[in-house]
Amino acid sequence: QVQLVESGGGFVQPGGSLRLSCAASGIIFKLYATGWYRQAPGKQRELVAIITSGDITNYADSVAGRFTISRDYAKNTVDLQMNSLKPEDTAVYYCNAHLRTTYWGQGTQVTVSS
Repeated sequence: QVQLVESGGGFVQPGGSLRLSCAASGIIFKLYATGWYRQAPGKQRELVAIITSGDITNYADSVAGRFTISRDYAKNTVDLQMNSLKPEDTAVYYCNAHLRTTYWGQGTQVTVSS
């Protein structure tokens, strides 16, 4: 059974940082293109960052320069380091893994507020 589990969400003030982690079981994670998506209330889910099986990364314009996606091969996770957080980054963040099939995690809430 394939499972993606996100962790690391929480409440942070503007300008703060959080690190999200996506752990996979049931798949060879490093073979999958893995992305972080987010969905704010009343908005569509949007791609935040993606890392390919070859470790090529790409970012949404709104987070480029502030967020960094990376693989931790030792822990078998894909992490999202989020710096200089803004209130508009508030959303539920989801991990997605795609090869021939797409898998989603259950999401983790990130709230940025003063």
